[in-house]
Amino acid sequence: MITDLVQISQLGEKKRDENLKLRMHLKTHDYGDRRLRRIAESVEDAIDCRDCANCCRVATAKLQERDSLKLAKYLGLPLTRFLAEYSVKTEEEGTVLKRTAGGCVFLAGNECTVYDARPQSCLSFPHVVRGNGSIVSRMWEMVDRATYCPIVYNTLEAFKDAAGFRR
Repeated sequence: MITDLVQISQLGEKKRDENLKLRMHLKTHDYGDRRLRRIAESVEDAIDCRDCANCCRVATAKLQERDSLKLAKYLGLPLTRFLAEYSVKTEEEGTVLKRTAGGCVFLAGNECTVYDARPQSCLSFPHVVRGNGSIVSRMWEMVDRATYCPIVYNTLEAFKDAAGFRR
């Protein structure tokens, strides 16, 4: 397993086209979701996200209304104050957590200061095992995530091996 973030970035970029082709390969070969899920779970079990926290530095965290309510309550703030201080609306993604130069506003080192109340988008990240639809249907998102997330990068590599995908 590769966990070095510099290597992940370089290899993820280098394999971007290959990873796009993998999605098509899996779609056309009707590769079972249950089998992919088992592979993804084994990779997730081997890597502790909190050792890395690169997603918190790179990705945005979308907020649903229930996430905002939960975070406001967790922080002991009225919802309007929470939204004003900790969120921003974007055209592309809707309401997201604010970011600092180091990433998510709630990131301290590699620790999430609101871990117990983190938004659903953070809870289910990297959306390999958990998410809407089949794993193959979510793979278009994984190509980019493979450039910064060790779990996604290693999962895609394991999918290639298991599916006999030619590189």
